[in-house]
Amino acid sequence: MADQYAQSSEDIRPTGVPAIPAIRWDEPPEGPVLVVLDQTRLPGEEIELVCTDAQALVEAIRTLAVRGAPLLGIAGAYGVALAAARGFDVDEAADALAGARPTAVNLAYGARRAQAAYRTAVAGGAGDERAAGAALEAARALHAEDARASATMAAHGLALLDELLPGGGHRILTHCNTGALVSGGEGTAFAVALKAHRAGRLRRLWVDETRPLLQGARLTAYEAARNGMAYTLLTDNAAGSLFAAGEVDAVLIGADRIAADGSVANKVGSYPLAVLARYHHVPFIVVAPVTTVDPDTPDGASIEVEQRSSHEVTELTALPQGPAFGIEAGGGIPVAPLGTQAYNPAFDVTPPELVTAIVTEEGVLSPVTAEGIAGLWGGSRDGRVRME
Repeated sequence: MADQYAQSSEDIRPTGVPAIPAIRWDEPPEGPVLVVLDQTRLPGEEIELVCTDAQALVEAIRTLAVRGAPLLGIAGAYGVALAAARGFDVDEAADALAGARPTAVNLAYGARRAQAAYRTAVAGGAGDERAAGAALEAARALHAEDARASATMAAHGLALLDELLPGGGHRILTHCNTGALVSGGEGTAFAVALKAHRAGRLRRLWVDETRPLLQGARLTAYEAARNGMAYTLLTDNAAGSLFAAGEVDAVLIGADRIAADGSVANKVGSYPLAVLARYHHVPFIVVAPVTTVDPDTPDGASIEVEQRSSHEVTELTALPQGPAFGIEAGGGIPVAPLGTQAYNPAFDVTPPELVTAIVTEEGVLSPVTAEGIAGLWGGSRDGRVRME
């Protein structure tokens, strides 16, 4: 199960990084735990969830207390390490974590990487404690790698913006949340905008609210405000008028899975932005670590898109005032007639021909082709972890 420790919203400052890290490993006297910042409570409160087993982490992931592709990979690895350290079945924990959100490939990658480290240690004659230590070491290594990847992607991304849009004064439109809340570092697409801001080359960050769960309004605006960035929030369906007014220089988004042909699965609402960007001759740039590339998924049609509950669309839920972990559906204010069914995919898929470039820690891929994707993955450091 998961416990919660609250921090008053009065302690939240308007600038800087989140006062509480998105994820951390802790070892109190009663045993190791994984502590995550509950993103469902932001921006009103910064509250930590303390997970003592993998199932608690699975619940946190499914309720979006923990979210964002790179962070999910880190969480998956730590979750397996937690199961090993507390004497639970490691394979069972890895399977549960890998399946918690099927579209996000990083989650399975992280869980399998820690599982592989544990299995290798056991096969080499290590006892339970040493094998658990190997899983934890793999999780920490992934965490550190993602922090380094974030910084490298930010540099590559800003260099690309400056090449495509010389002169600075960038007006960047982003969707969902891709900052420090989803990463071991400062994020993916948001990290590029943040680096542009620090270099004095960001004129405006346009923030899609990102329906229906408002990750843009609640989380990206929260991070932009903390970092003193010039930002403006807009409803998702206002993006078209923003393009038409000539107010967007580039679109930067993250990704939850990139197929072998270069198709990009990201938070629903990304694909319409790609279509708008193409019509208005605006660069559409995806920023994601190489671990988001899935060579085993041949094309966009093969990506499993998670379908979420109708109540997220048919009800308006205020920020919870009490414990939110595992909150049940049906507690919101109805905004549609009782019994209304809703189409609520968590992601959509953008075909490669609409993507100007994919920015990873290994460099920039443009144009986006299957051959380029294959070369990008082949040049990565660790290779894909495969489990029988």
